[in-house]
Amino acid sequence: MPTEEELRKAYKAFKKRLKLTQLDEDSKLGAGAAHLSKQASRIVAIAPPPGYGKEVWEALVDRGVLRRDGIGFYALVEGRSL
Repeated sequence: MPTEEELRKAYKAFKKRLKLTQLDEDSKLGAGAAHLSKQASRIVAIAPPPGYGKEVWEALVDRGVLRRDGIGFYALVEGRSL
């Protein structure tokens, strides 16, 4: 069973990885797509960052802060946090 500290660190790492992935994808749109900047990113689910076991991610799913989105992918649950 993961500790509260592990869950908090994993959740923070997940949010950071998701944000960086979204920013990376948005930057590939190019300058001609500046009008799209106010739209939400198309990336909503990612493979979790390394360094934490599957049991950590499943514990976050059980707490309702992440949801499974395909095989090996997770997404944030809107309006929920640790």
